[in-house]
Amino acid sequence: MSTTTVENSAPATEGRPASAPGRTRRRGEQSRAASLASHAVLIVASLTALFPVAWLFFLSLGPDKDDYLHPGRIWGKMTFDNYAFVLQDTGFFDWLKSTLVVVLGTTLIGVVVAASTGYAVSRMRFPGYRKLMWVLLVTQMFPIAVLIVPMYQILSDLQLIDSYLGLILVNCTTIVPYCAWLMKGYFDTIPFEIDEAGRVDGLTPFGTFARLILPLAKPGLAVAAFYSFLTAFGEVAFASTFMLSDDKYTFAVGLQTFVSEHDAQRNLMAATAVLIAIPAAAFFYLVQKNLVTGLTAGGTKG
Repeated sequence: MSTTTVENSAPATEGRPASAPGRTRRRGEQSRAASLASHAVLIVASLTALFPVAWLFFLSLGPDKDDYLHPGRIWGKMTFDNYAFVLQDTGFFDWLKSTLVVVLGTTLIGVVVAASTGYAVSRMRFPGYRKLMWVLLVTQMFPIAVLIVPMYQILSDLQLIDSYLGLILVNCTTIVPYCAWLMKGYFDTIPFEIDEAGRVDGLTPFGTFARLILPLAKPGLAVAAFYSFLTAFGEVAFASTFMLSDDKYTFAVGLQTFVSEHDAQRNLMAATAVLIAIPAAAFFYLVQKNLVTGLTAGGTKG
């Protein structure tokens, strides 16, 4: 009986210096060049978005109404006199009060009605629930110019011309249809088992909606509120038609007072526009945490 001895051969790299292992990128990790390129694109996009705001602020520092034609001359005569004039010698604070009343009222009523409608269509199968959503969609197809005359007649019959409530209700006619579709899509992403658990615990349908569903729908509500706020904040046609008193002008209508048939005080318009942007930016800051989640979740189902 013979035995066989197996000798291990020396590794082929024996005697050679070991090379340092290269760094392996993890899955999904960008290369350095790709990271630099994406950062460059984001920086350019940010500057592009900020440029109009910075340019408007720069023009607002020009003391003359025609400085926008020669912006280079503003550097030597910058002043905040335009802001002082707008705050002291115009109806800016009346416009602010009217705007807040109309915008907050529109946002509150519009979101409540849209959320209730979206939840009802998402959870309940009553006769005509599909037709209801299509009717809401069709109402968005009519141009404002066609709606102003009948709406004026309706508000006149109800004695709501030149009233905050009338303008709030009119704004809701354009806000509720879109927000109802938005909230319906978001409620579709919330499991139906939560409603069943609420019924088991003895909650009414409204109790389930208010105590269980709405807390889970905060991102969707934030998007609906933000849309309602911006729509009512920048609305011009209805506000300029239905609000007749100077002290009830909203910001969008108040800006028009700086432009007449023969004159345009663009320096004051620029200063007012910068001041107007502050409430909108503050509201965006309050809801921005939920905006991304609300915008994406509503389109994942139904």
